[in-house]
Amino acid sequence: MSHSDLYKMPVSPRPIYIVGAGAIVQDAHLPAYKKAGWQVAGIFDSVMAKAEALAAANNINEVFSSLAAMVMQAPANAVFDVAVPAAALPDVLGQLPQKATVLIQKPFGSNIEEATHLYELCKRKEFTAAINFQKRFIPAIVKAKKMIDEGLIGELHHIEIRMNIWHPWHLWSFLFDIPRMEMLYHSIHYMDLMRYFLGNPKSVYAKTVKHPKMMQLASTRSVIILDYGEVTQAFINTNHGHEFGLKYQDAFIKWEGTKGAIRHTLGKNINFPEGGDDTFEVSILEEGKTAEWQAVDPGGAWYPDAFMGSMANLICYAEGTERVLINSIESAYHTMQLVEAAYVSSNGGGTSINFKS
Repeated sequence: MSHSDLYKMPVSPRPIYIVGAGAIVQDAHLPAYKKAGWQVAGIFDSVMAKAEALAAANNINEVFSSLAAMVMQAPANAVFDVAVPAAALPDVLGQLPQKATVLIQKPFGSNIEEATHLYELCKRKEFTAAINFQKRFIPAIVKAKKMIDEGLIGELHHIEIRMNIWHPWHLWSFLFDIPRMEMLYHSIHYMDLMRYFLGNPKSVYAKTVKHPKMMQLASTRSVIILDYGEVTQAFINTNHGHEFGLKYQDAFIKWEGTKGAIRHTLGKNINFPEGGDDTFEVSILEEGKTAEWQAVDPGGAWYPDAFMGSMANLICYAEGTERVLINSIESAYHTMQLVEAAYVSSNGGGTSINFKS
């Protein structure tokens, strides 16, 4: 399956200017843009040696010594791919040109106050902006959304997201010693996916905790239950400390409907960063037959295809060939509200019990 079968591609690709030269740019953004055949015209990072190394390895002609220099040289049709930690977003976005087209790495701030400030900043500067919740564009997610929207599995009433993995958090040094971690930087993707499939929940119950071998991190394990009423069940269960071999590592999303079910394994999360293959399976109920799971080609992988999809949607929207900006800042702000509510729930605790002796 070609990428044009998965995503609507731009009529007129635009030059991409990348702000940030971290692992996500190296492992996902640049391979995605290379696969799509798009030009990366320049790159900037506060550590110039990192930008120079990526430029040399990826045939990027221009390494900028400052963000101001990049902004000065970028043409009017440039797309700024901003891949920096949340704390750096206000400064970076504040320096970008009025009416710029911008893809912003999630999260949309470190908390709801920062998200509000960033949202207002984007509006004030009249950006055409999307937040890079690229998991919406994983080929298997695209396929599942299409099947569910077409009614293939009937009425959707259950989504389970399970991550029982060993995650090498040391690869992202900025995550250490920040007050919020797992839900803000990882489970935020899954809360965003819940909203993508089910809309905004009525409420959320959550608890996020540390791991005894990862005490420098604010939290690495979370259970999040989203309230969609009396019929629909939706929950997220993440444990990034499962160091007991690959046999029982899990990384999947499961959808159940009244007529069938879909299960997608995110292979990249298992034994990360090497990862494994994605899988996509469907079980459709047929009267008089035993239910069975059938493997279906997912049509691509999270890395790098999803990153191509999110950028393609933004450019198409900016050029007017796509009417819906899937990762709009409005949608991202709602996801940030959900994340904030999850932290409020986690900090507030459950219902106390006065156990009798």
